[in-house]
Amino acid sequence: MRLKVARRFWSGTFARSVLAASILGCVAHGQSGGSQPVAPQSISSESVVSPSVVSPSVVSPSAVTTSSITPVLAPDRADADIVVDPASLLPDLPALPRSKASLIGGSIEKVDHIRDQLTLQIFGGGKMKVAFDPRTHIVQGSTQASALDLQPGDRVYVDTILDGSTIFARNIRLATSGSVGKSQGVVISYQGDELVLRDTLSPDPVKLHFTSGTKIVQDGHSAFANQLIPGTLINVDFTAQKSNREVQQISILAVPGTDFTFAGRVISLDLHIGLLVLQSANDHKTYEIYLDPSVITVDDRLRAGADVSAVANFDGSRYVARNLTVNSR
Repeated sequence: MRLKVARRFWSGTFARSVLAASILGCVAHGQSGGSQPVAPQSISSESVVSPSVVSPSVVSPSAVTTSSITPVLAPDRADADIVVDPASLLPDLPALPRSKASLIGGSIEKVDHIRDQLTLQIFGGGKMKVAFDPRTHIVQGSTQASALDLQPGDRVYVDTILDGSTIFARNIRLATSGSVGKSQGVVISYQGDELVLRDTLSPDPVKLHFTSGTKIVQDGHSAFANQLIPGTLINVDFTAQKSNREVQQISILAVPGTDFTFAGRVISLDLHIGLLVLQSANDHKTYEIYLDPSVITVDDRLRAGADVSAVANFDGSRYVARNLTVNSR
């Protein structure tokens, strides 16, 4: 009995081997013949083995032709060349906080494209680090710009907001010739139609020219040109032309010897140079207040984000704190 089973096993195996060799021969012949039709070939079952020995699952070789063999196609090259932008896999940035922006003017000292951060030289000689990212709107004149257009030495106006404890740039405007600009500084002299301003953003005094349409205001009311005495702190809106800067409006902020009361949140603190930058709770503007260590005692409660009140004297060039209180929340 075992001998019969063994014979049947080896006979079936031999038949399958001959059948496979025949099929491969047909395919090879069809490939070598190019586009010429290949005549189907058959193998007589009698020359191999008795029909009673062949398994019913074996397909007759006479039914196999090259047309019945489905080729395996190579993957589509168009699909293989598709490149996915890694940025598209990143999650969307969250919406910016809906807090009121503060305008800061300055010149760019450093651009850090690794941390997405600007170091600004701002009025009063202080420095401020401002973060930016793809949510920041950057313009140069009326033209859309990008972070690559920001270069050290460029004069910029930045709308800043607090994003947690980070000072973030919502808008950055690069100053251009012929555009409307803003400046803050101290009056050096005023004579005729020319005003000379000491703006710490510029190494040289800035000359501004009055026109018939120039306006002067103080605390929202009209003021007079004779109030522009040396040492007066002013804001200036001007139009930058090729040859000069034409003044549109001057706002008198402080005259020497005047005391001011400030209340708001500390957005930047540099104890090395004694500079505190405060965002006023009243007008939401940003003010620089200098701390005299012989007058002001600083403790651990004074830090970025702290709520403070201060009385500061304008000495003709900057605000100097006479007293400072850190308010509890």
